[in-house]
Amino acid sequence: MKSTRLIAVLLLFSVGLCAAQTPAVRYDTTQASIDKHPVPTWFNDAKLGIFIHWGLYSVPGWAKGTKKPLQEILAKTAGEEWFANNPYAEWYLNSLKIDGSSTQQHHKATYGDTFSYDDFVPVFNREIKQWNPDQWAKLFKDIGAKYVVLTTKHHDGFLLWPSRTPNPSKKNYQASRDIVGELSAAVTGQGLKMGLYYSSGLDWTFNPKTIKNFPDLFQATPQQSDYVAYLGNHWRELTERYNPAVLWADIGSPKAYNPVPVIAEFYNKNPEGVVNNRHTFEFAAPKAKPAVHYDFTTPEYQVLDTINTKKWETCRGIGLSFGYNQTEDAATFLSVDALVDSFVDIVSKNGNLLLNVGPEANGTIPEGQLSRLRGLGAWLKANGEAIYATRPWTQAAAKTTDGGRVRFTTKAGKLYMVLLDEPVGKRVTIADLPLGAVKTVTELSSGKPVKHTLTNRTLTLILPASQPKAVAYAFSLVE
Repeated sequence: MKSTRLIAVLLLFSVGLCAAQTPAVRYDTTQASIDKHPVPTWFNDAKLGIFIHWGLYSVPGWAKGTKKPLQEILAKTAGEEWFANNPYAEWYLNSLKIDGSSTQQHHKATYGDTFSYDDFVPVFNREIKQWNPDQWAKLFKDIGAKYVVLTTKHHDGFLLWPSRTPNPSKKNYQASRDIVGELSAAVTGQGLKMGLYYSSGLDWTFNPKTIKNFPDLFQATPQQSDYVAYLGNHWRELTERYNPAVLWADIGSPKAYNPVPVIAEFYNKNPEGVVNNRHTFEFAAPKAKPAVHYDFTTPEYQVLDTINTKKWETCRGIGLSFGYNQTEDAATFLSVDALVDSFVDIVSKNGNLLLNVGPEANGTIPEGQLSRLRGLGAWLKANGEAIYATRPWTQAAAKTTDGGRVRFTTKAGKLYMVLLDEPVGKRVTIADLPLGAVKTVTELSSGKPVKHTLTNRTLTLILPASQPKAVAYAFSLVE
């Protein structure tokens, strides 16, 4: 009898164990298969990621670029003004090669005629000895970020990890520390997700063509077979060695490169992983063809006008550059108010914000960037309930009767409303809202109830006389 009972118990245990170990969906190396991959909940919930541009370009840390928005330049020219006056400091090498550019003039005046871009390698490797990845990871967690994306290789081809596939034309063209590995360990140790950026479509060590306009950009992707193998080896090495949660490609890839097998392997290793929409697209003037496969789109320095049901993530710097740029100051940095406003706007429309930091060569994050990060973090600590794990409401935006901007999100039966502008007086009225009876309104930062009325779809909040000033005011509404 005892043996019968034991067998029964073991059978029940084995059935339960088998159920618990039911294999996840396996993806094969076809687009139809990987297109079935769902966007994981964590990415929809995260809202805020940190982008890091760090490399050789961080040594000069210089770009005196145009202040005009890229979209404005694109609408009027082929981009000559943009590339000759590129505000992206991480493009230093390309800007250096454009005759008469401000970067070329600065480089000669600062370093002389014989100092090459490659001469920054020993300087960078000396400076990074001071870097503390744990300090970065703790900062990013403290300010409310949920994931981090690091540039493992930017367009200059310099690697931030000790690759098994080193650069074939430049000896030791990589960091002296395993920056990718050290930061991955620090970030995941703080409970955050780690993502890896890799420039697939540009590598100036394989195709050194100077990019002076956008037609040049279309021709600058290396197409040779050795580069196709090189980038494929790198993507596999990065995913196998560091197990990232995000694969963030840039500028497409060579025509002969097929990313589908790499993405399928990535999903099979990490079903909760996500990939962006820049892994493949063929440039063809005047428009680019869409990516073969992606989990989210990536507008750059742009915010969508309306709610998009397809997940998206806007990336931008705190200033006008991604890489560290010593010429930037308060005039080019977003204020904390503007940063919070843009972030809330993005979230209300089903987006994430991938906010970039550009450290100096020694790993120092400049104070101008730090103050904005901390300001955003302070607001999130008080009002994060209206942001994290929310989803878009039936509408993203409204205006008060005084013209103030309002954004909405929703979660777990609650509606969240964020006033982006300072209220005019203590009565805030928003007309034509599709609401039933509102039982309670709570101001999130204080946790205090707010008096309100709802009549004929017009909601009025009566704010307390002692309402403290804030960069944005968040409320929860229960119907």
